Amino acid sequence: MIAHLAILAPGLLGASVARAACARGLAKRITVWARRAEVRAALHGQDWLHNVADTPEEAVAGADLVVLAAPVDKIIELDRQIGPHLSAGAIVTDVGSVKGPICAAAAGHARAANTCFIGSHPMAGSEKTGWEHGTASLFEGRVTFVTPNADTPPPALRTLETFWRALGSSVVSVAPEAHDEIVANISHLPQAVATSLACTLAARDGQWRHLAGNGLRDTTRIAASDAAMWIEIFQHNRTAVLQALARHEEELAAFRRALEQSDWVEIRARLERGKLWRDGFRA
Repeated sequence: MIAHLAILAPGLLGASVARAACARGLAKRITVWARRAEVRAALHGQDWLHNVADTPEEAVAGADLVVLAAPVDKIIELDRQIGPHLSAGAIVTDVGSVKGPICAAAAGHARAANTCFIGSHPMAGSEKTGWEHGTASLFEGRVTFVTPNADTPPPALRTLETFWRALGSSVVSVAPEAHDEIVANISHLPQAVATSLACTLAARDGQWRHLAGNGLRDTTRIAASDAAMWIEIFQHNRTAVLQALARHEEELAAFRRALEQSDWVEIRARLERGKLWRDGFRA
């Protein structure tokens, strides 16, 4: 059990961490801080937390585990701000979708003695945003990446991995740079493709969408995601996303060539290869 869990800037993920920790009895005390005063006011009285702090420094006082749930740029700022105010032995983590820039910046931040930063990224997002949409079950059956540096203390890493598992996640530990390459292909590329498909169809008759089956809804669902959040993600993982897009463009061009040439053998091969890959998802 975590004696004191602090969550800074709770949106969907941060609120879900608090709700899940409360529901599973993983923290004796949960403190939350939000940047906007009206959000702090709304959080008062929620039954899944114990205290709403007025400042980040107040929130992390005495905390054993601190979760930074802000956008990527703000995560870096918050980590710098709270570093000198941490209690001995505190672990700081985050829920950002890009790890390289965050972990590199955190490595250079001043922080209290015997404390450390270890990056995290739960693959449990949604097209919805805001703490109001947080749920205690968000992390169940989902993967959470943990991205230690070479000098991360093993006991701190074990504590963080145990925490995410207790929230219902399967934990995968990789270096920050490896994480960014992986998610560029399995998360950021799908967002770019879904957005591009929606933009393509937006140039046609708007009534067509009402005639579609679930296939169009499924493939464009994440096109409804928050634009501000995704701009930051694409900015911070630009190189890896460009590489993933280049490979996808080659695949799409090959499909088009086969269709232009009425090469039905090639089309069938691609359809079957895609089906085989999709069928390989674990239940």
